[in-house]
This record gives sequence, C-alpha cells and structure tokens, in this order.
Amino acid sequence: MSMNIKLLDCTLRDGGYINDWKFGRDNLSSIYERLADSGVDVVEIGFLDDRRPFDADRSIMPDTSCVEKIYGAARKRPPMTVGMIDYGTCDISNLQPCSESMLDGIRVIFKKHRMYEAMDYCAQVKKLGYQVFAQLVSITSYNDDELREVIGLANQVKPCTLSIVDTYGLLDPTRVRHIAHIMDEHLDRDIAIGFHGHNNKQLAFANTLTFLEEVAQKRDVVADGSLHGMGKSAGNAPVELLAEQMNDKYGKAYNIGPLLEAIDESVLDIYKKTPWGYKIYFYLCAHNEVHPDYVKQMQSKPNLSVSGLNEILGQIEPEEQKLLYSKDAGERAWSAYEREHYDDEENMRRLRQALLDKPAILLLGPGRSISLQHDRVLAYIQREKPVIVSINYIPDELPVDYVFATKPNRYLEMANKLLTRADRPVQIIATSNLTPRDTAFSYVFTRAPLLEEKESIADNSLLMLLRILKRCGVKELSLAGVDGYSDRDENYFDPKMEYTFIREQAMNLNRHVRDVLQSEYADMKMNFLTFSRYTDVQESYDAAL
Repeated sequence: MSMNIKLLDCTLRDGGYINDWKFGRDNLSSIYERLADSGVDVVEIGFLDDRRPFDADRSIMPDTSCVEKIYGAARKRPPMTVGMIDYGTCDISNLQPCSESMLDGIRVIFKKHRMYEAMDYCAQVKKLGYQVFAQLVSITSYNDDELREVIGLANQVKPCTLSIVDTYGLLDPTRVRHIAHIMDEHLDRDIAIGFHGHNNKQLAFANTLTFLEEVAQKRDVVADGSLHGMGKSAGNAPVELLAEQMNDKYGKAYNIGPLLEAIDESVLDIYKKTPWGYKIYFYLCAHNEVHPDYVKQMQSKPNLSVSGLNEILGQIEPEEQKLLYSKDAGERAWSAYEREHYDDEENMRRLRQALLDKPAILLLGPGRSISLQHDRVLAYIQREKPVIVSINYIPDELPVDYVFATKPNRYLEMANKLLTRADRPVQIIATSNLTPRDTAFSYVFTRAPLLEEKESIADNSLLMLLRILKRCGVKELSLAGVDGYSDRDENYFDPKMEYTFIREQAMNLNRHVRDVLQSEYADMKMNFLTFSRYTDVQESYDAAL
C-alpha cells in the first residue's frame, strides 16, 4: 500500500488563540491562498463555535455557512479545507451537509472523559459527508489501556484520522514513539494517524519528526504545523520547517516561498505585538505536567521567584486535577507553600530584636552622592558606629551589616561580592521574589504588601525598606546615597545601574517619594547625610553633622 503523508496547517485556528482569531479579512484570505500556493495538503480555516457571532475579520464562526462568506472568493484552494469543533461548542444543527459546504472535513477535539459522547458526535458529522478527524486532546492524560479504549471507538466510527494532540507540550521523542506504536498496532489500517505538538519544552518540531519516522513508512499520516509556529501558549511546530523536512526526507514537493511570504505579509506583525513561543512559564507547566491556567492563577499572588512557582506547580494535587485545572487545587498548593516559606511576623520579630537598642541606623543607597560625599559619610560612620543597611548593592569602600535585596538582577551582582566579605559577614534582608544562591537569606518578607499602589515604579526599594523598618519600631535613622531621580544619566554612582525609562518620569517619581515621606513617615526622624531630591538637604546635613 502506498503511504499518504499529509501536511496540515493550523495557523488560522490555533494561531487565533494569540489574537482572539482577529486576523482581519485581508489576512485571512491572503494566508489561505498562500497556503494553497505552497501545496500544503490540508488547511484548517478556524473554529466552528456557535457561541461566537459571525465576524468577517475573525476565523471563529458559528456555523459552516460562514466559511463561504470569508474564504469563498479565494482564487486557489488547497486539496482539503477543514474546520475545527471543540466538542460541545457547536450543535450538529449548525453544520450543513458537506455537499453544501466549502469545508471538506471537520476536526473534533475532545478530552478523555468525554470520549464516548464525542465519538458519537463524530459519527453524526461523518453522516453529513465530512471527512472527520478525531483529535485526542491532552494525549498524555491517557494511560495505555485508555488509549486502546478510544482506539476501539475510532475503529467503530471510522474517522479519516485519529490524532495525537500534545496539548500542553509534555511529550518527548521516547513517549511519542510509545504512543504512536500503540496506535499503529491497534488502529484500523484505513484510518490515518495525526500528530499535533506544542512547544512548551521546545520539542514540537522534534516530536513531529519522531512521529513521522515512527509511522510514516507504515501507514497514512497527518502532521500539523503553523506559520512561524503561531499557536496557543508556546506555539506549534513551524509548518515551513516541516515542509522542508518532508521535501528532503519523504519526497514531497511543497513550495516554501509562499509560506515565507505569508509569514512576512501577515504573521510577523502579529508576532511583534503579541509574541508566542517557548517561555519559561510554559516550560514550568510542562515540567510539572499541569494546566497553564495554574500559572495565570499564581500571577495574582505576591511576586514569586521562578523556583517558587516551580515548587507550587509541583504540589498541585490530586493527580486528576493537574491537567483539568481546578482553582481550589491551585489555592491549596499556594497556601501550603505560603505556610512553609513566608512568616513575615516571625521575620519581623527577629529583625526588631536585632535592631533593638542600636545606637544608630544608616541606610546606604546607590546614588552618585555616596561617592561624591564619601568623606562626610565615612566621618559619620566612624563617629556614630551605626548599623548599616545598604539597598540593592554593596559599596566597595564602606562597611555594611545588612543588604536589603529586592531585584533579581541586583542580587546577582551582589552574590559574588558577598563571598569575598568573609571577614565581615553580611546578612541579607530579601523580598519574596528572590531565591538564595548558596545559603538562606537571613530575613524574607512578602513582597506584595511592600509595593506602591498605582505607581509606575511600584517596587521603590527605599520605600519598601522603610515600611519594614517602621513595623520594626525604628524611630530615627540616617540616609546617604538616596539622591532621588534625575532626568539625566546621573542617578547612580555606577552608570551600569541606570534605568533609561527613569529619565522620563524623574519629577513624578521624586514628588511621589517626597509625599510618602511626609505623609507616612512624619513621625520618623530622617537625617540625610548626602544630597537628596527628597528633602531640604542642607537642613538635614546640619542636623546630622
């Protein structure tokens, strides 16, 4: 039997998750025609979803009659045009007979727990004359027995294709071979096997090639891809790369040029506005084999470090809720993590005890004045013997007892320097978005309550530290190197620490900090040892010196 290897493009459907399917009518037509020009075997034109009203600019439509309204004027059509239905979102009454429709086939996606009713629906679609693709969503949720069970249903219904759908990008080549082998062994020979990958682990392309190597020489297959990998979450295998590989290895003759033109004309502008592709958060979902909505849920929590998020995702239970998503399961995992890692009251009690009865407290910021007025600061230190807390940096020529760390990039810069100060140990007071490299932080405080609400720079480190010190009962302190913001590149003693966006917002930022100091810290005596845009510095100098 001669094997039939087909390439299916799903840009107009899977890619629609990026832009709510609003490609614009011109782009919809252009992409469709470019794909036809390339010789791609199957083009998926979007979703059929009766919950959505017809919109000529969108590739999601309530019934089959709408397909003609968008794509009917195409000057060239691919060998097969299909739409997709997420089982339960499009009643069978919204499907015309295939003979009256522009569609040749319909792909039906469904999860494991709905396999029986979904396969019955596939049988109804088939009776209307369509080529039916049964798409096994979240293929990794099936064990081997369950996979054989759904294959048995497919052997009864006889769809044209039964597809492996790696919805959450969990597969690797070894697991692809295993699943493909079971399907090839038990699925009737006249039913093709399809593969649809996602890039959460950057393996969609490799997994698709593995799939082809495993079964393409044995039976009919359908491999999915999309232009520039455009698709849900981390995206899909790039159809242009698959076309090239299939030309080289399987004797196909796809024209790559029209695919590249479609990318350049219609896809890159979307990518620039809303990029897709491999991201660390999608990887964490795949690594822990959980639904991506758990990440969205955790984004509303106090700013977690990446390793903290990874730990929470690994605690999602019970097992059956990992890929189905349950808000309650996410809340339970978050609560367990919070109980284990965050105890602000205990940290506050310990820090309060450490600062109790100290003769003076000095905060050191990284402003240029710390070097310009170095002698003044040093004289104060020698005279008052203060507890010294630096903010997001470690000065080279001044001693420090504590470092307040709030920014991952600043902590990275400080970590190696801390190792060289073995003669004078430095304790780290950190916010909860940081993860220690070698030893645990001395104190950790939940970041969210320390942030400024409705400000362009919410994580002003000085104000965050002052909130902690006020709760510790500190009534008086001195400050140096807290210069405020300038509209020129002169905010930090080290030019590498500059933020370009600050120049545009300098006056508003200074005003905000000044207002907060006057309103929230009026009862805390602050002595500014160096120049600062936050106060009347001359009066402060005189008081401090």
